[in-house]
This record gives sequence, structure tokens and C-alpha cells, in this order.
Amino acid sequence: MTGNVGATGRTGAVHVERDAAVLRLCLDRPAARNAMTPDMVETVVHALTAAASDDSLRAVHITGSGSDFCGGADWVATNSGDRRPRSGDLVRRIPHTAHRIIELVADIHLPVVCSVRGWAVGLGCNLALVADFTVAADDAVFWEPFTARGFSPDSGSTWLLPRLVGVARARRMLLLGEKVAAPEAADWGLIHDCVAADDLDAAAGELVDRLADGPTVALGFAKDAINHSHGGSLAEAMHSELRALEISCRTHDFKEGLAAFRERRAPGFSGR
Repeated sequence: MTGNVGATGRTGAVHVERDAAVLRLCLDRPAARNAMTPDMVETVVHALTAAASDDSLRAVHITGSGSDFCGGADWVATNSGDRRPRSGDLVRRIPHTAHRIIELVADIHLPVVCSVRGWAVGLGCNLALVADFTVAADDAVFWEPFTARGFSPDSGSTWLLPRLVGVARARRMLLLGEKVAAPEAADWGLIHDCVAADDLDAAAGELVDRLADGPTVALGFAKDAINHSHGGSLAEAMHSELRALEISCRTHDFKEGLAAFRERRAPGFSGR
């Protein structure tokens, strides 16, 4: 998948749909709790890579089919070949697969919303955490099961969790493998919001529409500044803000925002 994101398609159990200015990705393997196979990972990576350079897109919405969001990476499918992988297989492969999904969601200059039902586990949990906004049904559960299964965490969990909820709670999730229910996740600040299961689609849809109607360039620069502020000083953050401000002040949306303010009306942003 290259260039502009196509209208509709289904590859590797991922449904990719272009809905006006919104790219919708649905993990569509409900019998396996939407655990991601290598083909599914490749499809999501390709879709997000294409979306990053598609000027007609203004938001991304990621969901799961059925009663769960994502049961993580499907290790059985990943390791089902007859040949034993070469030494260093994970180090060579994962930066271009599971880790690449997390990087793309974090870095893309489009707001990303995740809707979570049921289980969000491992890679699925971290996909929800790296999104700009995650809205979860009140029956959703977030779980980082890595150490419970005998291996160390991956897909950005050791970076995401301490920044979202602090080191103590990160240890509870990553070292003790504690599951976190959606209401508690919202209280912690792990996710954006928790709503009744019947209200999830409406709540997430309203948020996606609001972001898709926003000043896309300014939103992208604001997202980038937030994500890169953790390791720098105040002066570095303000310097980064200033460079983004110089560009965003030259957009059509900036002019529209000023005109709407003067005319005391709601702005009609075009994303340009």
C-alpha cells in the first residue's frame, strides 16, 4: 500500500477503510481476540505509513472486531514455522514489525483514537496507550502479561507506562502483571475516558469527528511537541514550539481561526 490510502480493503485480517478524511483500521480476528499475526502487523504498518504522507487524511481510528480490542501479538502464528529462527531473530525483526506500529502511531502527524472493548493485552495494550486518545468500554481490561509468560516487556511498554501513570504503577503492571480495569485506567490517566459499553461507539465517534474537523497541521505539531517534551528542558520545548508556531501560523486554518474569532463564529478548518 503506497501513496494515498485506498477506499476500502481487507488484508491479513485487518479491515482498512477510508471514510472521508478518517482512516479506519479494524483488527478483524475475533475468534483469537484479534491477536495480531505477522500479516496483520504488516498490513497496519503499511496502512499507517501510507497515511503519514496522505494530505487528505485528518484522523485515524483503530478498533477491534467482536468483544475484544487486541490480545497482543500471536506468538503461535509468529513461531509456527518448521525451521528454528537464527540467533538474533527478534532483534532483527521486531523493530520493523510490532515496534514499528507503536512508532508510527506516536509519530504520525494525525490524531489517533483507539476504541477498546474487552481485552487489550501486550502489543494491543501498548497500541491503546500510545494512541493520542483511547476511549474504553467499562468492561475493558488492560494487561501487560510479559513477565507472567517468562519474557521481558516490549513494544514500548517500559517507556509508555512510567510516563502515563508513574513508576510505581508501571511496576505493578510490568513486574507483577496486574490487570487494570477500564474505570481504574481512566482514573490513573492511563487512557482518555471510560464509558458504558453501549456508549462506546458514539463517544469515540464524536471524538474522532471533532479531531478530524480540527486544524490538522497545528494538531500534528502539538502532538509532536508533547511526545518529545519528556527528555528535554523547558527552553528546548519552547524552542520546538516556536518552530512549529512559525509553520502553523502560515496555514489556511490559522487564517480561518483568526477570522472566526473576529466574526464570533465557529471556525471551519480544512486541515491545510
